[in-house]
Amino acid sequence: MKISSIALFCGSATGTNPLYAQLASRFGQMCAEKGLTLYYGGGSIGLMGEAANAAMAHGGTVIGVAPDFFKEGAVLADNITEMIYVKSMSERKQLLESRADAFVVLPGGYGTMDELFEIITDAQLGMHTKPVALFNPNGFYDLLIAQLQRFCDEGFLRLFHHELLISANTLEDLFTGLDNYQNSNDRSWLEKVRK
Repeated sequence: MKISSIALFCGSATGTNPLYAQLASRFGQMCAEKGLTLYYGGGSIGLMGEAANAAMAHGGTVIGVAPDFFKEGAVLADNITEMIYVKSMSERKQLLESRADAFVVLPGGYGTMDELFEIITDAQLGMHTKPVALFNPNGFYDLLIAQLQRFCDEGFLRLFHHELLISANTLEDLFTGLDNYQNSNDRSWLEKVRK
C-alpha cells in the first residue's frame, strides 16, 4: 500500500527510559526521509515533540491538530509546517482519521490508548481501511498485545479484526508492515452490521 502521510499517536511525556525519545526522534526523521507528511497532536513536549522536531530538522512536513483550549498553555509547537485548531479532542481524532493514510502508535498513556482504540474500532466497523500500527520497543506493549490475544481467545474479537492491527518491534519492521498492509476485514461481516 502506498502511503503519503502518517498520523502519530504517542505520549506527551518522554517516559523514564531514554530509548523512547530516541526512537520517536528516529521515527520523525524516517518520515521526513521517506517524504511522508507527519500529522500529530501538535505538542512541543514528550514523544510528540521529539518526533515533530526530528521530522522538521530533516526537511519534513509536520501538521499539528490541536483543540482550541491548548492555545492558552505552552505545550504547542511553534516550529512546524502548519497548525490546525479544532474545538474538541473528538474533532481532532476525526480530522486525523480523515487526513492521514496510516496511523502509528508509539508509547504513551491514556490519551494514546484512546486514540488507538478509536482508530482500530473504526477500522473494525469498516469506516476506514487504512493501516494501524503499534510500535512495541523494549516490549512496551507486550501486555496489551497479550490482552488483545485474550480478547480473541475468549471470543470477543474475531480473528480478522485482530489481524487489522500491525505490531512491530523495530522501526524498519513498522514501515515494512505499513508498506505491505492488506486490510483483513470481512466484507460479509460488515454487511450484516450495516443492515
